[in-house]
Amino acid sequence: MFSLVFTRRYAMAHRLISGASEKCAMPHGHNEFVTVRLVSAQPRPLCGMVNMVEPFERAKATWHRWIDNHVDHALQLSDKDPLLDWFSTHEPQRLQRIMVTPGDPTTEMLACCMMAKLNRFLAEDGGRLTCAEIRIEETPTNMVTFEGDPLAMLPAGRGPRWWQRADMAINDLEPACAMREMVTV
Repeated sequence: MFSLVFTRRYAMAHRLISGASEKCAMPHGHNEFVTVRLVSAQPRPLCGMVNMVEPFERAKATWHRWIDNHVDHALQLSDKDPLLDWFSTHEPQRLQRIMVTPGDPTTEMLACCMMAKLNRFLAEDGGRLTCAEIRIEETPTNMVTFEGDPLAMLPAGRGPRWWQRADMAINDLEPACAMREMVTV
C-alpha cells in the first residue's frame, strides 16, 4: 500500500499543570515538527495514466493552512488552566490563538487531537485518504508517534469538539467559536 508522508514545522508554547513535571508547569515553548502518514481509504492499483494516490498539493493543502495559520505560535492550555479565565477577562481577542485540550496539552494529547482534526479535514474532502500515523517531534530527542483511532483515546464530551470538526478552530471558546472558518478545498 502506498503512503503519502509530509512534515510541517510550527512554534508553540504550553504549560502542563497536572503535576507530572514542575518544570513544565511554567509556560515554555518548543519548535515542533508534525509528520503525518496518509493512506488511501480504498487502495487500488495504479491506473497507467495518473499513477498517484492523490496529488500532494490537494492532500496537504487544508492541513498546512490549519497548521500555519492557527497552530503555529498558538498557546496550548488545559481546559482546566486558570490562564483561560485570565485571557477571557483581560485579552479576549487572543482566545482564538489558544489551543485548548482536555487536560494537559501533552504531546500525546496533541497527537490524538491533531490526527482527529486531520481525519475530519480528509473526510470533508471526500474521504479518499485517512491518516494512519502521526508523529510529533517535541524536541530533537523526544517524539510521540500514534497509530489507531484517536477518538478512542480522547475523553468523550458533549457535542463535536474542535478536533471533531472540519473547521479551522483550535478551541471551543467564545468568541473563538464565532470566528470559525469552514474548510474549502
